[in-house]
Amino acid sequence: MVPRTLFSPEHETFRDSVRRFMQQEVAPHDERWQEQGYADKEVWRKAGANGFLCPSAPPEYGGAGADKLYSVVLMEEQARANCSSLGFGLHSEIVAPYLLAYGTEALKKNYLPKMASGEMVSAIAMSEPGAGSDLQAIKTSAVKKKDLYVVNGAKTFITNGWNCDVVIVVAKTDPAKGAKGTSLLVVDTSMKGFSKGKRLKKMGLKGQDTAELFFDNVEVPAGNLLGQENNGFIYLMQELPWERLQIAITATAKAEAAIEWTKAYVTERKAFGKPIAGFQNTRFKLAELATETQIARVFVDRCIELLINKQLTPDIAAMAKYWTTDLECKVIDECLQLHGGYGYMWEFPIARAYVDARVQRIYGGTNEIMKEVISRSLGLGSEK
Repeated sequence: MVPRTLFSPEHETFRDSVRRFMQQEVAPHDERWQEQGYADKEVWRKAGANGFLCPSAPPEYGGAGADKLYSVVLMEEQARANCSSLGFGLHSEIVAPYLLAYGTEALKKNYLPKMASGEMVSAIAMSEPGAGSDLQAIKTSAVKKKDLYVVNGAKTFITNGWNCDVVIVVAKTDPAKGAKGTSLLVVDTSMKGFSKGKRLKKMGLKGQDTAELFFDNVEVPAGNLLGQENNGFIYLMQELPWERLQIAITATAKAEAAIEWTKAYVTERKAFGKPIAGFQNTRFKLAELATETQIARVFVDRCIELLINKQLTPDIAAMAKYWTTDLECKVIDECLQLHGGYGYMWEFPIARAYVDARVQRIYGGTNEIMKEVISRSLGLGSEK
């Protein structure tokens, strides 16, 4: 395979530590977490103690001040471990960056150290029952009253929603302005009027807690506003390329893992007196999948370099997100087929990966939305 040049020896030492953590602290509990619908908060605290949460946050806010490659390692190793129960990436590399980039000093000091230690779990509330990928259509409102915002509305499909202690809420502060009237507010889940709905039962990612959130006249201090009022949509657009690249990173790592599981299976499993790997169809199929996944790996690694150099554009991130998640689903489907009947058994990692992969083409903006973003970068604007 094409050698990877992104990582230093220090990154690889860190990878070894993350891999051991996944083997010792995550894998033995993942089946139970899937059954209960959420991971125990204890694993968050253990992850924090090991420096696996918010590693790129500055030391004064509880992080290690590490470069983004350490976060990439965490994402890849969680994908490789086939653990679907931990929303670490969203917590560390979506919520924390919003606080760092747009939060007041008081907000940063209040929440980031607790997020880095695992004492607090975070979420971001974008999607609503009537608004999925179309963030401009959200209805949740935040009305300014003196030194407070009064928040009303409902959110759904919220990752870490059941375990969360703090949530960034996307709300309309000026509905008449459409997308230009959107703001981001930091809501502490202990605030009066905030409530969590039922844990949502999903096709995949069964152990990753996903819930509905409700806001009934929640009084949020004005100081909990991120950045400037009515600039929320701009902030979301600025951070979305990194969010979408994270999805591409995990998709590529999971495709690589699926190929490794399948290589091991077809080498050991026999049919008609010889290993399944002895059949030309098996070898050719894995050759095709390995080639396509290698192409994805080179592209995604280049995108990571662009991100580090602050050159990753929304259209390139959209390309990475849509293409790698489509490929992930294809690779896992083909690998499951090579497992035969055992591929349909839940005890095999390929079965769990199959159902977990499907949402990758939906969240972070559906792949159809990604193609719309790409087409506009080509100068092909949508019809009015």
